This record gives sequence, structure tokens and C-alpha cells, in this order.
Amino acid sequence: MLGICGLSSYFFVVDEPVGRDARPADGLGAAAAPRDISSRAADPAPLTVRELFPSAKEVQVDTDQSAYELLKTQESADCDLVAEGDIATVLADAGCSQFVRGTLRSPTGLYLATAGIVNLADEAGATAAREKIKTIVDAGEGRFRGLAAGRGTEAVTLASAQAGWHVRGHFLIYCVVAKTDGKTIGADDLFARQILSDMIEVYLRGKVLDKRAISASTTPGPSSPAQPG
Repeated sequence: MLGICGLSSYFFVVDEPVGRDARPADGLGAAAAPRDISSRAADPAPLTVRELFPSAKEVQVDTDQSAYELLKTQESADCDLVAEGDIATVLADAGCSQFVRGTLRSPTGLYLATAGIVNLADEAGATAAREKIKTIVDAGEGRFRGLAAGRGTEAVTLASAQAGWHVRGHFLIYCVVAKTDGKTIGADDLFARQILSDMIEVYLRGKVLDKRAISASTTPGPSSPAQPG
């Protein structure tokens, strides 16, 4: 887990995205009416694969950049699949009801990432979980799990993979990153840091959940079936 704290801690302090992260989510206008996503009671619609990954083939984080290749998706109520060790316990205590995640290949093909959103009971629990997870990771007592997507993607499931996480409303967003060749990612790896930022801050938090947090997203589209492994 070398360098995981240095990478993941970035997402604990960025509450006002800047630069590329400051762009509004696609389709969000200034006049959009806000929706309450502070709790599952106020926002009961479950997450779906289609909501997170509308394209079955790619994730376009920025129109000026090459897309990430989407290799596999998973939607499940089995929250133990998301993490192991004490992190799994924290998510259960925070009322995890389901999650959606996907495994992607970076535009260069040199990195793999599993990125997803966990559906928790309320914002207070999500925020508390975020803080507890940092302590757990620092102590080496748990980790987020990557999702293998076929031959050549096993590296994203290894303990050496790096992770980042953040919250938005009653959701916890996370991403696990690994080099395709399985080599350890250094704490100063700017490419890994950019992937974490792309997936967590720009895409899942700044696009997917910002769309949910307006009135037009009251009923997310029907679920797409998870791709076979």
C-alpha cells in the first residue's frame, strides 16, 4: 500500500474543485432546481449501471482528452465486494445498501482503475466513514477491492493498488488504481494521481452525482445489466 495515504488524502481536502475539476457537469444549467441527496430517505432511487456508465464502451471525462476504455461493470447489493477488512465493517455500519462500479483502462493503456459509488444511509454517515477509512488505511487494516475484468487486468485486484475516496451527499465515491504490469505505484506518480482525480472528482462526483442532485435526475434511467466477467 506504498504511498496510498499521499494519494488518497488529496480527496479529503479538495471541497472546491479548481481548474479542470471546476467545470460544471454536462447538462447542468444555472437555473437547475436542486434535489436533496443528503440521505437515502430523501433520495431513494438506487444507483444503476446506466447512471454511472451510460456508454457500455468508454468513459469520457473531458472532451479534450481521450476516453477511458470501460472493461466491465458491476451492480450489487453485496457490499462486502467493495472492500475488505475494517473498511467493509465501516461501510456496513454506515448503512450500505448497494454499489455500482466499473473497471477501466487508461487512454495510454498503462493503468487500470476500478471506480464506483457506494450507497449509504445519509451524509453524516458517509462523512464519518470517509474519515474512519483514512485511519484504517494508514494502519493497514483494510482496503478497497478492485474488480478484475478478464485476462491482463489482475493488477487492479492486488494489495499494491492505490486508492482514493470522497463523499457527495449520502454516497461514498472511491477509485482503485494499478499499473497494468503490476509494478508498484510510487507516491509521486502524477499519472495515477490524475486518474484518481478524473474518476472521483471530475467524473463520479462532478458529473454523475451532480446530475443526480438536480430535479431532472429524480428518476435515474433503468439499470443496464452488468457485463459478464
